[in-house]
Amino acid sequence: MWQLYHFPLCPFSRKVQLVLSEKKVPFALQLAYPWEDDDRFHSLNPAGKTPVLHNVERRLVLIDSQAICEYFEETEAKSPLIPGSAAARAEVRRLTALFDDGLYGDVTEPLIYEKMKKRLILRQSPDSGVLRAAMRLTHEHLDYLDWLIDNRRWLAGAQLSLADFAAAAQLSVIDYLGGIDWSGHDQAHAWYRVMKSRPSFAPLLSQKMEGLPAPRHYADVNA
Repeated sequence: MWQLYHFPLCPFSRKVQLVLSEKKVPFALQLAYPWEDDDRFHSLNPAGKTPVLHNVERRLVLIDSQAICEYFEETEAKSPLIPGSAAARAEVRRLTALFDDGLYGDVTEPLIYEKMKKRLILRQSPDSGVLRAAMRLTHEHLDYLDWLIDNRRWLAGAQLSLADFAAAAQLSVIDYLGGIDWSGHDQAHAWYRVMKSRPSFAPLLSQKMEGLPAPRHYADVNA
């Protein structure tokens, strides 16, 4: 069986979990904190980053969320997540990269550092200026999601795709950290509630970061 090394607020591990669940690929979770000295984990990925997917029987280690998702897109026919023409697939990959890089860099990463790492590891208070900037940038990204949903059935086009799961994975972490104000973003909020309602999303809503409780609304699929 596949072993997925993750920590609960790693958005890229969440993206992989969603893809594996949608494609009905069995896997088990293995907790791995990149900031800790874990020889077993670092032997699998010397860079010390999650996610890492390991299959002992196959003697196979997969690293990097996009590489993992592309591997299963190529090897599992069920629930294609990069569908359509070459142009359509390019749009899925463009948006996936935008959420993995842009949304993560602008919002998710600063919130993880300020609200998780500072609290649990560094024992410091968050920087209110950084938090305000992240909230402002969240609205900018939600504006773009609103536009996509106004003009398409799903984010990248007519079909549910990897772009939807990449965005939802990032937003789930941002939401856990209390970084989303949905005011003025009815389209994006409705889309996110649909994503939260999918069976593949339920395990994410039950995962908790020790020492950092989720907001009361977090696991509510209607919130």
